[in-house]
Amino acid sequence: MRLHDLCSAATATAAMTTALVAGAPAAEWRQCTPPPLPGKVVDVTLTDSASGPMRVTATPAGVPAGTVSFRAANTGTVAHELVVLPLPKGQAVGKRPIGSDARVSETGSLGEASSNCGQGEGEGIAPGSMGWVTLKLYPGQYELVCNFPGHYASGMHAEFDVTK
Repeated sequence: MRLHDLCSAATATAAMTTALVAGAPAAEWRQCTPPPLPGKVVDVTLTDSASGPMRVTATPAGVPAGTVSFRAANTGTVAHELVVLPLPKGQAVGKRPIGSDARVSETGSLGEASSNCGQGEGEGIAPGSMGWVTLKLYPGQYELVCNFPGHYASGMHAEFDVTK
């Protein structure tokens, strides 16, 4: 790859990061720009607000099988995480059993982005920050969730499709 192409890719990543977090302090986002990520990159927004439901939104909502990097931006007011779970055949998104701890089971989890300004697992992504994770995904349906207590029940889940 030529230097010009690398600079263009870095500029596009920075622009996307800024667009994802409109309203967050610019200095905070400059400190939290992910490195170039491998495979198909999916931008995930984790949000909450006093005036609306908690949500997980993925763009695009599906990709071909292979290496997939999820870039999760927390545009909400409290910490969030992104957990990638296979969706069993016949099960609808948002219908997982919720345990007494107000969370769903993470059995079978393929990975998560919950490190503040980092890759993989951590203690949660702070408001105005982001985390990322790279996974190998096979064709099928997945559910993207925030599994902090009460967040799944409040609507923080989205379907994600992987095609052949």
